[in-house]
Amino acid sequence: MILEIDVGNTFLKWRLRAGTRVVGSGRHASAAVDELPLMQFQSVDAVLVGSVAGESVNETLRQTLERYGLPSPWFAATAGTACGVTNSYAKPETMGVDRWLAMLAAWRRLGVGCCVVDSGSAITIDLLDDQGVHQGGFILPGMRLLQKALLGNTARVFLNSEEAIEQLRPANNTSDAVAQGAGFILEGVAMRLDTLLGSGLPLLITGGDGPAFRRLMGRGQLVPELVMDGLQLAYVERTG
Repeated sequence: MILEIDVGNTFLKWRLRAGTRVVGSGRHASAAVDELPLMQFQSVDAVLVGSVAGESVNETLRQTLERYGLPSPWFAATAGTACGVTNSYAKPETMGVDRWLAMLAAWRRLGVGCCVVDSGSAITIDLLDDQGVHQGGFILPGMRLLQKALLGNTARVFLNSEEAIEQLRPANNTSDAVAQGAGFILEGVAMRLDTLLGSGLPLLITGGDGPAFRRLMGRGQLVPELVMDGLQLAYVERTG
């Protein structure tokens, strides 16, 4: 069995695969490595990790896995080319591995030019042409990051993306006004992207706020595990 782990800035997601069949999955706070149900993973043959959380979290994850007798994890890295995709960055290693893995999975799934949106703590938008060449992208803060940037941790409750687009209206207190403003920005991003793409370019959407972004766009295919799909592809290509 294969254990795949996607470590983001906010959440750590995992899934357990037996061949092509997913037999378990979960989500935890990104730093809560000890919350992984590691005793369930004793029959794992390999551990694959895609992480943007930094070396400290990665090392904690590595030590925790090895302490429970699991295989030493394989960490994915952004490359110049892989799985038919060509990176546009002069220094490929400076691109976030989550963006890279999502593009690998998108290309394998579609095999044509497309747009890939990962709507999470940050919103990343990347474009591939019909040869699998990255045409560049956009990075902007997501819902929760926008709210935290203005309010820190002082807000009583952060409004989530679904609430924001359902309840979009002027607010009469600072906390709610910031939350509504974040929703306003998310809606504006979706409208501008829709204009940029036109009607013909396929759109794949992933990330925790993916459902809300898909709703605002009114089109596109929602693929919740796109990054982990790319992780699997990168591992197979690298290890043969």
